[in-house]
Amino acid sequence: MSEPAVLFVCLGNICRSPLAEAAFREQAERARLAAIADSAGTGDWHVGSPPDPRAQAVALRHGIDISAYRGRQVQAEDFHRFGHIFALDGANLRDLRRIRPANGRAHLGLLMDLVPGREGTNVTDPYFGDATGFDVTWNDVTAAAAALVGKLLGR
Repeated sequence: MSEPAVLFVCLGNICRSPLAEAAFREQAERARLAAIADSAGTGDWHVGSPPDPRAQAVALRHGIDISAYRGRQVQAEDFHRFGHIFALDGANLRDLRRIRPANGRAHLGLLMDLVPGREGTNVTDPYFGDATGFDVTWNDVTAAAAALVGKLLGR
């Protein structure tokens, strides 16, 4: 069986999706789950840019350095390369459904649908707020990452 490949998608790929990628990588490592993880944005504004400094700071407070991550935009091949693509909000899920190639094999879903009681909700977007919003986002993506790892391990 090949290792699961998961892509996390938000709008710009500098806040929520890199944090989701980092949280998932950490949870997978803790559970000894071999997995491929990446993140991307539906927009192209931050292609090549590092994560927002506030996202880097919250990840670092949890022992994870995401400073080497770089923003990228979702590409058609992502729908073949990844088995699971999780949008961090409903608008990005709609965009993913719109741009998905007809033969794309990836399962599309809303990330917070994995968290009992949070189905249908968005991961908090901290971009226009202060640094405390990034803690809320971290809590969201960490809860979802733990649930996803459990699901991938058949728990």
